[in-house]
Amino acid sequence: MEALKAVATSNGAEIVRRCRAGDGAAWEEIVTTFSRRIFNLAFRFTSSVEAAEDLTQEVFVRIYRTLDQYDAKQGDLANWLMRLARNLIIDDYRHRQRNPQNSFADDVEDHTFHLRAVGTSAQKDIERRELAKQVQEAIDKLPTDLRTCVILRDIEELSYQEIVDILNIPEGTVKSRINRGRIELAKILRRMRVVNM
Repeated sequence: MEALKAVATSNGAEIVRRCRAGDGAAWEEIVTTFSRRIFNLAFRFTSSVEAAEDLTQEVFVRIYRTLDQYDAKQGDLANWLMRLARNLIIDDYRHRQRNPQNSFADDVEDHTFHLRAVGTSAQKDIERRELAKQVQEAIDKLPTDLRTCVILRDIEELSYQEIVDILNIPEGTVKSRINRGRIELAKILRRMRVVNM
């Protein structure tokens, strides 16, 4: 998190300039700072560790190719990078919804590094992993339009306006989908007996 703050508060234009000049350390700083966040977002949309890793790599390739489009006057580097990543991940998600044969299915059990907390017992760690898996399964059952809005609002914690800008739909539609998505998610979790009635 400190690295994220450092890149966010440092001169984004300078880091981008160094990257474009071939400075590997500057590019490594960007990748190290944002790879976990981008992977976690990709996983939420793909429900597959392998697909999320592939998508994260694709996102960084696209970011690198479009560094010359970064304009520091339009906002800080962190916001620009994450906006680009979200748009690419959502585009990929929509494409996979239209072409389901391209989707992956695997288990997140082997990649629990981002769920592990310091100082917890093995039993609590197992319970947390199982809960995270069940919640992801419930999110996967949401209709595409509701799922996208719920992930962007409740997991990525974007503002309504940011979601409007990404999805190009009216704010009222965004709010309605978030509300309907939350209600539907609660019903699914109750049916799965993840939460009490």
